Amino acid sequence: MRALTWHGKGDIRCESVPDPKIKDDRDAVIKVTACAICGSDVHIFHGLIPSMENGDVLGHETMGEVVEVGKGATGLKVGDRVVVPFTIACGECFFCRKGFYSACERTNPDRERAAKLWGNSPAGLFGYSHLLGGYSGGQAEYLRVPHADVGPIKVPEELTDEQALFLSDIFPTGYMAAEFCNIEPGQTIAVWGCGPVGQMAIRSAFLLGAERVIGIDTIAERLRLAEQAGAMTLDFMVEDIYDRIMEITHGRGADACIDAVGTEPDSRASLDSLVDRVKVATFMGTDRPHVLRQAIHCCRNFGTVSVVGVYGGFLDKVPLGSALNRGLTLKMAQTPVQRYLPSLLERVRKGEIDPSFVVTHRGGLEDGPELYKTFAERKDGCIKVVLRP
Repeated sequence: MRALTWHGKGDIRCESVPDPKIKDDRDAVIKVTACAICGSDVHIFHGLIPSMENGDVLGHETMGEVVEVGKGATGLKVGDRVVVPFTIACGECFFCRKGFYSACERTNPDRERAAKLWGNSPAGLFGYSHLLGGYSGGQAEYLRVPHADVGPIKVPEELTDEQALFLSDIFPTGYMAAEFCNIEPGQTIAVWGCGPVGQMAIRSAFLLGAERVIGIDTIAERLRLAEQAGAMTLDFMVEDIYDRIMEITHGRGADACIDAVGTEPDSRASLDSLVDRVKVATFMGTDRPHVLRQAIHCCRNFGTVSVVGVYGGFLDKVPLGSALNRGLTLKMAQTPVQRYLPSLLERVRKGEIDPSFVVTHRGGLEDGPELYKTFAERKDGCIKVVLRP
């Protein structure tokens, strides 16, 4: 089959790889009808994610039609149209039983390596390095889905692929980011990063009752899309974000702040973001936490900082003293997608939100390498890429 594969920093190829096969009774194989390039994939493109190997198949936002199903994958049959969570979960371990599917104890065969870096291991993920299981991803014609009785959810006929596809990752992630904020009527929520996850977080914050949402970015197309949702927007290249948030909130700070950027903020944003960039380039640091620092400082006393942007290692000069002395709550996670799927699918079905609003670019797998560059370099107004194998 054809698939998008990784061959080093900036080197994504569309090439032939072996077809996936059923390996376990709980497996299913789907024929991919739509997949997407995620902001997290850009970190792989830039060479920031460890334990990638030449030829690894990429992608973790995937949906399609079941073409093979193991006898243990109950609830699925050939012909079912499904969307697949990016987190792989057994459904039986301590964490799965609590609904924390992204911490599944059984699905990362490389958990010992992960534990050396992080102290313990999260669940396995599709298409996201051998540190997280080395599973082939879904930017391909076919995808093997382990534990298919736990992960995929059937998609109603009335929904298009693009309406359902982002239930695999960015909609649950953005919704979780807003849910972490424990939003009450009248509150102001600030969202750093108006990319796809940030856009979902903005709309989710309004769904959950926020009175005002502030979207922070510098890319005009992203800011316009945030404004279409009703957000107030700030351009960090034009305005001092801390000063403006304090002005807007009469000196109190935002009730909650969402970091939807993670380890790759714009290095032009501030002096500390430039220093972070230099440290990473010279192997003196692993991540660039400028946005997290700013979110902490901009949050009101006893507010919440919600982190869904990807960080991989050790963060430098994070103002923990500010967070402690002002009573902040920090909440963060890889999204336990399975926990959110049924309720969010119902919101889409009822028309409360149509996640397809983020799609700006479309193509086939053969267009994937060039579209990776377009997305990574934020060219041509690119906000979200959907591929149809």
